[in-house]
Amino acid sequence: MGTVVLGTGSCLPKRILTNKELESIVDTSDEWIRSRTGIGARRIGGKGEQAYQLAAKAARRALDDAGVSVDEIDLIVLATISSHMIMPSCACLVQNEIGAKNAFAYDVNAACSGFLYGLDLADKYIQADHSKKILVIGVETLSAKLNWKDRNTCILFGDGAGAVVAGYSESDHGLMGAHFGSDGALGDLLCMHAPQSLNPDLEIEGYPGSHVLMGGREVFKHAVRAMEDSVRSLLDAQGVSMESVDLVIPHQANIRILNKLAERLNIPQEKLFINVSKYGNTSAASIPIALDEANKEGLISPGDTVLFCAFGGGFTWGAVLTKW
Repeated sequence: MGTVVLGTGSCLPKRILTNKELESIVDTSDEWIRSRTGIGARRIGGKGEQAYQLAAKAARRALDDAGVSVDEIDLIVLATISSHMIMPSCACLVQNEIGAKNAFAYDVNAACSGFLYGLDLADKYIQADHSKKILVIGVETLSAKLNWKDRNTCILFGDGAGAVVAGYSESDHGLMGAHFGSDGALGDLLCMHAPQSLNPDLEIEGYPGSHVLMGGREVFKHAVRAMEDSVRSLLDAQGVSMESVDLVIPHQANIRILNKLAERLNIPQEKLFINVSKYGNTSAASIPIALDEANKEGLISPGDTVLFCAFGGGFTWGAVLTKW
């Protein structure tokens, strides 16, 4: 008995930005990007594709997949770091867009780990009140938050949205457990400033601009270690072996991180879902987009044990285990 995923949905912008096109923007090449990141293309938002608009489409698809009406939704938890507005929250914009008049809504800011944080929050609400149905959404339009002259970041990130409808089941299926962590002392290794203060006394000295900043090499080391530790802690707590996990859906950061994680945890490639080559790193949206693809491709069967893990700016990290 527990919190189950009733339906999944996703939405990707129409525009595909290939590595070849990036060669005319920054000093890079298709071969250089593929060999270091595994990314071949990414989606870039266009007119009518603000974060809340992508999120609303993903939400509607998840509702359709679940067979749940929008009026049944009690809460919208939305993970993002790239909404075009700080207030109102992106979740409130989605609530209005889809007409979820019976829901309350708020955002979660945990970068690439945000969707898992949101899923854990949904589980807590549902365990407290079994009648609740909750939309959990991850969405990013990071193309609006990148320095397009910085090849270390602009080649990595893409836009998109993924969503799930969560509810209660009397069966033995559902979320089995979660393990999370964070370390604010390392926040400057992967960060993004807000717009510069309009109060001169609160201006940031040496303000670098409101875009993603990243120390790639250090982030790589911390990401692999943190996700590995989180997964091991979660599996140990649940008494589950990696061999009994049917599918691992990790945050799609880059192929080197994913391969190193698989090596450290002894995950067979056939159990590791990877779509980073098509979409790049979509931060909070990457796991729900990947989950929707895996679900729609029939890669998850009822009763399967599915493991999610993520790492993001903050630093934040975590893992969630569920019986599908």
